[in-house]
Amino acid sequence: MLIGRARNLLVEYLEAWTHLELPVFPVTTGPSQQWQPPIGSMYKLNFDAAVFNDIFASSVGMVIRNGGGQVMAAMSSRGLAVSDSEEAEILACRRALEFAIDAGFADLVVEGDNSNVMRSIVSAQSDWSRLGNIYDDVRCLADRLRLVAFQCIRRSANGVAHSLARFARHTSEDCIWLEDSPLPALKALYVDYFSLVV
Repeated sequence: MLIGRARNLLVEYLEAWTHLELPVFPVTTGPSQQWQPPIGSMYKLNFDAAVFNDIFASSVGMVIRNGGGQVMAAMSSRGLAVSDSEEAEILACRRALEFAIDAGFADLVVEGDNSNVMRSIVSAQSDWSRLGNIYDDVRCLADRLRLVAFQCIRRSANGVAHSLARFARHTSEDCIWLEDSPLPALKALYVDYFSLVV
């Protein structure tokens, strides 16, 4: 009975979102990957980037959650124009790691949805590309953590970070949430939460 009531409330809530103009993560149909909480005392850092060519800007969205799926910290921030999505994603990863370290997190599972970026981060080969120095920065930041693991996930499992990255289009300064659910990503948070309990 409680699960049925929760589902009804979720449907009502999602219908209310259709009247808002905030960008939200769309619920997709078909095969998809769901967000999974970290194991043990680890925290999970999800990050994503967005590129806004029409306003010559990029953005980063990131969220850190515990094993219960509770938001520990989140950020939405607009940045400068970038050349392509790879540059946007690696800059977002670096910014997210800097934020996590500054906030005092030491044990992280870092997830992003760009397979090329995530593969390059964990590669042992030297990177002589134009973004090589940024990849080196990310690895140096990762070395400052006590425990770290990098994982590539599908976009469907990265909805909260994606929503926060898209939201940055409408902001002129950083938006930071500490131990509070970010309003621009509530729909994505509920999707993640109900995929775990149902």
